[in-house]
Amino acid sequence: MSKDPKRPNIVLILADNLGFGELGCYGGGVLRGAPTPNIDHLATQGLLCTNFNVESDCVPTRSALMSGRHPIRTGCRQSVPAGFPQGLQRWEKTLPEILAQGGYKSAHHGKWHLGDVPGRYPSDRGFDEWYGIPRTTDETQFTSSVGFDPSVCTTPYVMEGRAGEESKEVCVYDLEERRVIDEKLVNKSIDFMTRMKDQEQPFFLYHPLVHLHFPTLPHKDFAGITNNGDFADSMVEMDHRVGQLVKFIDDSGLGENTFLIFASDNGPEFRPPYRGTAGFYRGTYHTAMEGSLRVPCIFRWPGNIPENVRTNEIIHVTDLFSTIIGIGGHKVPDDRPIDGVDQIEFLLNPVGQKSKREGFLFYIKEDLKAIKWRDWKLHLWWEPEVNEGKGKLESPYLFNIMRDPKEETDVLPYNTWVLQPLFKLRDDFLKSMKQFPAPPDPMKEL
Repeated sequence: MSKDPKRPNIVLILADNLGFGELGCYGGGVLRGAPTPNIDHLATQGLLCTNFNVESDCVPTRSALMSGRHPIRTGCRQSVPAGFPQGLQRWEKTLPEILAQGGYKSAHHGKWHLGDVPGRYPSDRGFDEWYGIPRTTDETQFTSSVGFDPSVCTTPYVMEGRAGEESKEVCVYDLEERRVIDEKLVNKSIDFMTRMKDQEQPFFLYHPLVHLHFPTLPHKDFAGITNNGDFADSMVEMDHRVGQLVKFIDDSGLGENTFLIFASDNGPEFRPPYRGTAGFYRGTYHTAMEGSLRVPCIFRWPGNIPENVRTNEIIHVTDLFSTIIGIGGHKVPDDRPIDGVDQIEFLLNPVGQKSKREGFLFYIKEDLKAIKWRDWKLHLWWEPEVNEGKGKLESPYLFNIMRDPKEETDVLPYNTWVLQPLFKLRDDFLKSMKQFPAPPDPMKEL
């Protein structure tokens, strides 16, 4: 483990499709039929963020996290089926690649979704080792679907690999494997941290959970535990898996010098019977609603980040890139625009302080859907539910999301002054895009 306070260990646990309203510490838990005591306790040990923002779904958020750049810059605008161009471009500089320059070893255990061909697996992008799935979890339904034909469709696999070696298939990722994979991922991460501790090696562990992505199926040890169905059972299992990781970190003595982040990649699961909730916010992933952007996030760093504090200051997923790079003792790349800002000064002293960010632009694919600034949100398109909306608006809608968290009452006619700071954010970003053009959408090149 790292004993150097200037180079703490870094652990990032990322839930999949965990909505704002699911956890007990965010107003859910027992109200959702699924207590989450481990994550709730973790929240008392550090800083709980109520205004942490992400991209619209799995791939864009993960690319923003790994590169510090909005997906419109990187080409990771949305996921596509296996066998097609997708994932993080090779010219992007990733978190583990930069941390390696400072002597960090890194591991990825979980869902990657940033490339499913040689050259784009985690072990090709800076991670020393990886185990998990290259794409996503709905693929577990393939092999049991009526009419599935492996001669015309790629069979999903759990994979593993090491830097400098060819990644290999471990087992078919089917519905049976879906139920046990999060247990296996925790075991892999504990093994990695044990080895790093024994070697006194600073490390970066990226642990992107599989829960709660549909089909949201619990491990057999948790099936029926809540009497509230598979989704609630899976939430209890997810809480348990996070608890296992945190307990190991603390029991092994790693906790005193480990910067730990727990967050979600996007808003709640959309499809019944696994539909989740964003609490008193509105919307799910794949929309520009606050329920899509705003997700749980907890920071813990004993002796550095104060305990049992909440903040409603704006933080964006790209900020994790810049903040982690800074904690690891490096500067962000200066040969390309980096959208993330280093928030460590704020995280160390959040009480009564301001975030270094006031707002951001929100794209879905190539369309600028919304702009968020302070307590204001401007919608340029209107799609409050997935695949249901008016499309691009002739006159934008403006909401004060502090007073109107469900974004129900357009107040633009009475607050046109807000357009000035909002459009300044937009214009500054577009100037940057003109100077550093985005790569084309790879699907349009087919």
